[in-house]
Amino acid sequence: MPLLRSAFIALSQNSLLRRFVERSAPGRRMSARFVAGFRIEDAMTAATALHQQGFSVTLDHLGESVSTAVQARQAAQIYHWLLDAIAPSGLHANVSLKLTQMGIDLDPALALELVTALVRHAADAGNFVRVDMEGTQYTQATIDLVRRLHAAPENRGHVGIVIQAYLRRSADDIAGLLQDGIRIRLCKGAYKEPPSLAFPDKKEVDASYIALMKTLLKSGVFHGIATHDPAMIAATKDFARAERISPSAFEFQMLYGIRRDLQRSLAQEGYGVRVYVPFGDEWYPYFMRRLAERPANVLFLARNLLRR
Repeated sequence: MPLLRSAFIALSQNSLLRRFVERSAPGRRMSARFVAGFRIEDAMTAATALHQQGFSVTLDHLGESVSTAVQARQAAQIYHWLLDAIAPSGLHANVSLKLTQMGIDLDPALALELVTALVRHAADAGNFVRVDMEGTQYTQATIDLVRRLHAAPENRGHVGIVIQAYLRRSADDIAGLLQDGIRIRLCKGAYKEPPSLAFPDKKEVDASYIALMKTLLKSGVFHGIATHDPAMIAATKDFARAERISPSAFEFQMLYGIRRDLQRSLAQEGYGVRVYVPFGDEWYPYFMRRLAERPANVLFLARNLLRR
């Protein structure tokens, strides 16, 4: 499994294969299932359809590691347009972005400037910005930026973060973030990291996920439990029932196009479900990292192409 994980991470960075897959007919079919088109209008259409089924959504314009400040500003502008489109729509929708898409590799001050403006826009609109977590070289910078923005009284409750359960540091990171009342999206993790930084064994990752989930649910802050793993979902439901934590105190978060049957089932049971809706033409790295999270997903995703 570690070799397969490494292989998918390497494939996600292969520019030649990326160009071929993105232009191929099978690639287009794959993207149509797991990515909600290429334009803001496509994303809003998908969000509206999900809203009509009782789901909340997070909209993510795919992209990362921009090479110029102009590209970073263009990426930020798309999010401003998204926030403007959401405001009058009546949708339960927010946005999710990456710091490398906002130019942190070029200039951390640029990323801070762009994300600050977006969080202020979201706060003014009564909305929310989730800052995604990337590889461990960005973990501390991401936490520091989110805590800095959240500390401004006008931003409180309008900016959140993602924490990856496979990182050994995550328990300490969550403890600090909860002191500030910051909303967290808990996922397992999708980047290649050394065993010194991340648990290499699935059982250890699962144990970490469950322990962190329990901390989040007992915190009194509204968090997102992001997983398609039935065992993690069952553990969350069991813990919430045992602790008499209302289903309205948290939400499950799942990916667009994956386990739609499970999404519907959770919603019918009375749990909040937020669907992560990616759009844009930069879908290939996103998709390959979904496979890297758990290489067994190769067969799982293949079956999902035929499932409703």
